[in-house]
Amino acid sequence: QVQLVESGGGLVQAGGSLRLDCAASGGIFSVYTINWYRQAPGKQRELVAGITSSGRTNYGDSVKGRFTISRDNAKRTVYLQMDSMKPEDTAVYYCNIPRAGYDYWGQGTQVTVSS
Repeated sequence: QVQLVESGGGLVQAGGSLRLDCAASGGIFSVYTINWYRQAPGKQRELVAGITSSGRTNYGDSVKGRFTISRDNAKRTVYLQMDSMKPEDTAVYYCNIPRAGYDYWGQGTQVTVSS
């Protein structure tokens, strides 16, 4: 059983930075692809960034060049560094491990960007 716990959310002004952490327990962390999603009020959940077990990364178009995903397998943690933030980045951010037949999700962390 895998459990994911996000942290690092909060309130930041436009142009500022935040770093989100996703700590995992259980499972074999190093083999997992891990994603960050976000969901704003009234909108669908969208993929923000993902990182594979080999370290390959991908980003949603709206965050390319501003956000950076990374992982530390020894700490069983994935990070999302968010720079040059915009009010439209305001959302609840979720950590996700996609698995065949069942996805694991964290409880989410609120990020609010003020203009």
